[in-house]
Amino acid sequence: MKRIQQYRKRTRWAVLITFLFLVGGTVSMIGAGSADSASARPAPVRMVPESFTQLAEMVGPAVVNIRTVKTVHGGGPVFRHFQRGPFGDKDQDQDQFRDFFEKFFGGEGQPRDFKQRSLGSGFIIDQEGFIVTNNHVIEDADEIRVILKDEKEYDAKIVGRDPNTDLALIKIQDGSRFPVTPLGDSDGLKVGQWVVAIGSPFGLEQTVTAGIVSAKGRVIGSGPYDDFIQTDASINPGNSGGPLLNMEGEVVGINTAIIASGQGIGFAIPINLAKGIIEQLKASGEVTRGWLGVGIQPLSDEMREYYGLDDGQGVLVSQVFPGDPADQAGIQAQDIIIGVNGGKIEDARDLTGMIASLPVGSTANVRVIRDGKEKTFKVTIAKREDQRTASRGRKGPQEDAALGIRVSEITPEIARRFNLEDTDGIIVVDVARGSKAAESGLQPGDIIKEVNRKAIGSVQEFESAIAKIDPGEAVQLFVRRGNMGFQVFKMIK
Repeated sequence: MKRIQQYRKRTRWAVLITFLFLVGGTVSMIGAGSADSASARPAPVRMVPESFTQLAEMVGPAVVNIRTVKTVHGGGPVFRHFQRGPFGDKDQDQDQFRDFFEKFFGGEGQPRDFKQRSLGSGFIIDQEGFIVTNNHVIEDADEIRVILKDEKEYDAKIVGRDPNTDLALIKIQDGSRFPVTPLGDSDGLKVGQWVVAIGSPFGLEQTVTAGIVSAKGRVIGSGPYDDFIQTDASINPGNSGGPLLNMEGEVVGINTAIIASGQGIGFAIPINLAKGIIEQLKASGEVTRGWLGVGIQPLSDEMREYYGLDDGQGVLVSQVFPGDPADQAGIQAQDIIIGVNGGKIEDARDLTGMIASLPVGSTANVRVIRDGKEKTFKVTIAKREDQRTASRGRKGPQEDAALGIRVSEITPEIARRFNLEDTDGIIVVDVARGSKAAESGLQPGDIIKEVNRKAIGSVQEFESAIAKIDPGEAVQLFVRRGNMGFQVFKMIK
């Protein structure tokens, strides 16, 4: 009996030890697994910087408030509006408003000139007091007053303006040395990156707001060089011309535009776009841009299919201005420009910006696709002017029943009727309702230049080309439409 008790006692101890051992191992394994899981889990992302204080203190002294005064002649549109009466009833209200203007402005009821005041922002880019701002802040200003963070005020003069990009350079008229904002690299910005805006919205000086880069490369229809940074950092009237900063305190953009109904959406000019313009304004007070001498248009999906393009790059030359650089180099209408000086051209904005940045008189290597083959032309860049324009009997109308169109040679009478400058090809004079041509979008006045990539110079050539296409096969018409450039219309015969 004693031996059994001893055995039971030893068994209980063995079971207990085994249990403890198993539990310990399990806990150890759980702990190890937790550790492995913790090490595999990505580190948490710090969503908000601890503080923007150091950045604001570092850059603030070089950010300025700009106050301007300009003369509005004849009272401006506001006064002309009220002369008509608040409800637009001239006959009923004109007498009482004439009395008002005679009493307070004198004369025969005509409003006098008055001074209009406006506010904006800017930032100092060198110790001599050169300041970058927006053109619309200082345009037509009679007086420009600059106020620094330390409340010191200075008169400033306009050094140069560039309305196309809404940039301007002004200079403080004082021999002092000033703090400077460093310029960064806007190309290195990434969507989602933190940015800070400093300016004087509504005249409230040295206002700091923060947000992120919401998008890049925005086109908002403000001009030919649209390429804006979109941000949700609060930008309001008075912020115009102020800096958009990265977290290193470098200027990456110039705050320029807002959308009134956009719930805080703002836009800034990329500093990399502005750098070259600022240098030109500082050196000569004006901006000189390169000129190629072509009209261009984007490539539609149908156009890409027509030319056999897959990569989605390039722009179509719709017009070549006679005597200009492209014409002299041998570039022709219907060429597709795919590159300039080794850089790729993806859209019209790329080409416009790239050519504009080239020095006048320099040689550019322009790569094009013509008839399915790549060619390179050496073009001597000219100076871009504000406006460039281009200037420039046969068989009667014939109807194609299969497509539902009537075409004609381009006679002098037809050219006058449709106000045509391009007389190469044949013209569509009528499109039957419900026809295949009508469904494709073809219209009277369209000039057919090619059928399935074959050049057409007469009605007879058109008829011959259509006759060679079997029923059920595709017909692709390469067409020029007025000022809209080239288009491709596809239909099944």
